[in-house]
Amino acid sequence: MIPAASFAGKQVSLFGLGGSGIATARALIEGGAQVLAWDDNPDSVAKAAATGIATADLRGADWAKFSAFVLSPGVPLTHPKPHWTVELAKGAGVEIIGDIELFCRERTLGAPTAPFIAITGTNGKSTTTALTAHILKSAGRDTQMGGNIGRAVMTLDPPTPDRHYVVECSSYQIDLAPSINPTAGILLNLTPDHLDRHGTMQHYASIKERLVAGSETAIIGIDDSWCAQIAERLERAGREVIRISKRLPLTDGYFADGTNLMEAVHGRYSKVAFLEGIGSLRGQHNAQNALAAVAACLKVGLDLGEIQSGLESFPGLAHRMEQVGRKDHVLFVNDSKATNADAAAPALSSFPRIYWIAGGLPKEGGIEPLRGFFPRIAKAYLIGEAAPAFSATLGEAVPYEISGTLAAAVAHAAHDAAKDGGGEVVVLLSPACASFDQFKNFEVRGEAFRQAASAIDGVKPIGGAR
Repeated sequence: MIPAASFAGKQVSLFGLGGSGIATARALIEGGAQVLAWDDNPDSVAKAAATGIATADLRGADWAKFSAFVLSPGVPLTHPKPHWTVELAKGAGVEIIGDIELFCRERTLGAPTAPFIAITGTNGKSTTTALTAHILKSAGRDTQMGGNIGRAVMTLDPPTPDRHYVVECSSYQIDLAPSINPTAGILLNLTPDHLDRHGTMQHYASIKERLVAGSETAIIGIDDSWCAQIAERLERAGREVIRISKRLPLTDGYFADGTNLMEAVHGRYSKVAFLEGIGSLRGQHNAQNALAAVAACLKVGLDLGEIQSGLESFPGLAHRMEQVGRKDHVLFVNDSKATNADAAAPALSSFPRIYWIAGGLPKEGGIEPLRGFFPRIAKAYLIGEAAPAFSATLGEAVPYEISGTLAAAVAHAAHDAAKDGGGEVVVLLSPACASFDQFKNFEVRGEAFRQAASAIDGVKPIGGAR
């Protein structure tokens, strides 16, 4: 735990008592603050009170006594309308912050030179965060990973000058972190997302921009116009900007040339790393993730040999193009996290011949946006509520069966793939659907796929498979 010493002796209000909220309250208390906490969920309040956290309805609190108000990132700050606690804090002139801001203040207070890599973007945050942390750890660096992935940031070990922090940041968390100041800030990409919470794309992009604007070095993917404009704006303001691109040769920066990761300096190119043969980093989208990790790790002092070794040993993230097993020429890949068509596209673009398991609780638009990938699909195995609609979209373009259940789909796909004589093929769960018609969440669905694949006679688990 990181004690929040920056609020020692001060009174702090806190709203949101989920796991990270309780962890944040404990960190404040450990640092010497007096905390008064609340939540709209009575069960959460009771759970916090049982751990010794002082709780009371903040509607009746004397807000003039609070030095700060710590808000859970899951609670609306601005849209669709501010939460009632936000209105009370603003009315009393109390600053509103979140746990990432607390971390930044403790780092500044205790170890301002501690290497700090912060990652944001619409897509790819978690993979880039996990990959960067893995490279650092495999190179022997003292590394802490958390934030919007894994551990709540205030549960990490306290900052020391040689301790490296790799922190995933959502837009909600950045919105509550006015002094965020990473050594290397990564902004991967921007597409419309969370507009119900941010109102407009412009506002959403401006929040994401804050992370790189406060960075010592801003690493920005420029394959979309929003990020390209942010890179230009920061560079004009005199900030150090490193551009990355998964598809465009750059004059300066890092870009992907097939599976080679290239550095450009004034138009002169050199290869800094490669992804050939690294199954956990297949696809153009993972090239962008790897480019960002390479640039960040170079910034904090790793050499190219350490970085390449880390890339090659990266096991990938569970449920995100996770290689779970192989039988002869058949690879089994769990991409259960792909809960809509856009999320399924990277996996479908990464393999030339696919036995595709799709379906579940359908999202608006179905799989029509994936039509360009249909020639890659040897056969589709449809499950859940979406099966009839998906079969209508596939029509005569792709052979398919309505398997009904995931277990049946895996068994049938594995049987058919084993008879395919066209070289390596993949049995791919990339559902393009939510899971809730048959599973509690995408993690449970992915675990069911992993178990079904491993139960097939002759399937050998792959090193990183959980």
